[in-house]
Amino acid sequence: MIKKVQITLPPKEVANKKSWLLRVARKLRVKPEQIKEMRLTKKSLDARKAPVRFLLQLDVGVDEKLPPLAESVWECPKIKEGAEEVVIVGSGPAGLFAALRCLELGMKPIVLERGKDASARRFDLAPIMREGRVVEESNYCFGEGGAGTFSDGKLYTRATKRGPVRAVYEAFVAHGAPKKILIDAHPHIGSNLLPKVVMAMRDSVRAAGGEVHFGAKVVDFLIDDSHMYGVVTADGREFRGKGVILATGHSARDIYELLHEKKVLIEAKSFAVGVRIEHPQPLIDKLQYHLREDEKRGDDLPASRYALATQIKGRSVHSFCMCPGGFVVPAATQNDEVVVNGMSLSRRDSPFANSGLVVGVEPEDVKGKDVLEGIRFQKKLEQLAKTAGGGGQVAPAQRVTDFLAGKLSKELPKTSYFPGLKSVRLDEILPKWISERLVGGLRKFGKSMRGYTGPNALLIGFETRTSSPVRIPRGDDLQHLEIKGLYPCGEGAGFAGGIVSAALDGRKCAEAIKNHG
Repeated sequence: MIKKVQITLPPKEVANKKSWLLRVARKLRVKPEQIKEMRLTKKSLDARKAPVRFLLQLDVGVDEKLPPLAESVWECPKIKEGAEEVVIVGSGPAGLFAALRCLELGMKPIVLERGKDASARRFDLAPIMREGRVVEESNYCFGEGGAGTFSDGKLYTRATKRGPVRAVYEAFVAHGAPKKILIDAHPHIGSNLLPKVVMAMRDSVRAAGGEVHFGAKVVDFLIDDSHMYGVVTADGREFRGKGVILATGHSARDIYELLHEKKVLIEAKSFAVGVRIEHPQPLIDKLQYHLREDEKRGDDLPASRYALATQIKGRSVHSFCMCPGGFVVPAATQNDEVVVNGMSLSRRDSPFANSGLVVGVEPEDVKGKDVLEGIRFQKKLEQLAKTAGGGGQVAPAQRVTDFLAGKLSKELPKTSYFPGLKSVRLDEILPKWISERLVGGLRKFGKSMRGYTGPNALLIGFETRTSSPVRIPRGDDLQHLEIKGLYPCGEGAGFAGGIVSAALDGRKCAEAIKNHG
């Protein structure tokens, strides 16, 4: 008899399989010796109140063994000669999963990536960290795997209705991701492991007969009679296919400008801007795990996370991309700007916790001469941050206590941000309607999490790349509303908000080309 069981355990007992056995037997009202096998299927942490507990969901074999668990594999026979070709612009999660799905459906993907492969890309992060110099086509945003490759690798998603989330996780595991992502309620690969996974996916695409080109920046679209049949890269090459999946991510601003120049319909959409807030991780642990002042988090608990949200004067103020045990990193794509983001390694063992703390921006908040005004608004904040920092990738920063009091910080607490910080009045640089809402949000969050706005809390400017300010509209067949053959895809097109949702959208676009293209 196979049973599904949920048990609750204190952290210190999670590693003790005998505790599992006794609790499961008691819950099923059977003798412990009747339980022949147990398999963990989901693990989550309930820290809403003390004491903190783990929730384990198990498959249990009573008087019999469980059926063997299939290994996570991705296999695809080499595509046939003459297979229909699909052009995919961008090798982030949307582009990579679109390519894998194309192969499964018998189509040949041609992936064009403006940046470098993940191995070479890693070396291009050194200049931005140590010299404050951005390699403009190879950085934290551009290159193989997209922005997620070197900025955390969080897989948690609420997009379960968008498609087969499990299939995405299985594909990651098949390409080298840790198996625990199939079980953890908030799965995370880590910026140290994800590059190898992404490279393995690229190898799978090529092994099955697909193409992946690096240093292939798209500079023009081939459009005839309202139909896109290909693209042109900076070196003059043309790539044509049955469809063009545009999966360029939220930072490829030149693509939005090209679409606008070509009079391809794009729309303004809501987005969010703000700061990175950084705390000592032990402080967040104390707050979230209800620890005593002299008590420390044990090895049986992960670095704690949080999620905060409120409404201030009709706009959302919320945490974004929270990185427990993480680092604040420079995410600029051009040398005239400073942008910050967060990342964590798989161990999440940095002494710092950071999160975006952002204010929702609606199109009417940044009205201008055309649909690209939201991008100009982002860019202006990034340039102000660059000027305020004083050079390189030094970022402007302010203690939360001083931000709330409206004064300059005499000194700044320790930080994980390697390029360095400069004490600046962020409340004077940010638009007043943004800074006022951040103040309101921080005051509320400080009441719900005592200590969150204390003297060791630090604000770093600016977090501007939360999502694209532009949507590339598409119909039910996932083709652009006016340009057939163009399949806007993923986060950059305004249809996803993270690695998993982008991957799911990439799969859907490949299926749409097969079915409707």
